[in-house]
Amino acid sequence: MRSFPLPIALTARLSPVVVLAAAGWALSSGTPAAPEAADKPTEKTETRSASAPSRTQVAKTYAAAPAPCGSIAEKSVKSLVPGAKTAGKEIRSTDSKLRRTCSWNALKGYEYRWLDVSFEVLESDEAAERSYQGRLEDKSGGGAVPGLGDAAYSVVNLTTEDKQQTREGVVVARASNALVIVTYNGSDFESKKAPSTDEINKGAIKAAKEAVAALEKNRN
Repeated sequence: MRSFPLPIALTARLSPVVVLAAAGWALSSGTPAAPEAADKPTEKTETRSASAPSRTQVAKTYAAAPAPCGSIAEKSVKSLVPGAKTAGKEIRSTDSKLRRTCSWNALKGYEYRWLDVSFEVLESDEAAERSYQGRLEDKSGGGAVPGLGDAAYSVVNLTTEDKQQTREGVVVARASNALVIVTYNGSDFESKKAPSTDEINKGAIKAAKEAVAALEKNRN
């Protein structure tokens, strides 16, 4: 048996009582009763609810991640990662339409450099903003990078393992519903020292600017 909303079912149960009461009132006053009128507001409310407009899906600015290994100019790769193959190597992803990463690394003399560029495409601008803010919470220090996408920040950290220093810079930029993540680090295996903060930070930001420009060419 089909179940009715509570107001209709309750009206159905009470209708005999209402009719009897109305009949008694009619006999005493001589005016006919109209019990059906109580159901009309419910019918109008249901009609308005059924005809309410449905939400339409907002079109995404970016539907897929661009080819990451083509996002950085050859001369930039030669400058940032001396000795690396400029073609780079794309890292396998479980969903290459939504996330793609390219990596360059090389040891020239005693100097080692590593560069990663990643693109992530999310379902909406709001989802990308939440992911961007979450990444900010995971990082300490750093600061905003003005003029890069809708929002961007960079942070540089120094680590030491077995007396060998490594300095790493990370830049995360949001452009509409996509994120660009750049990681750039370096070490000197002769001196055991790391490159300066300025060198690593500027290198990461340079790569991020080129990657965001490549992303923007992939707009819908």
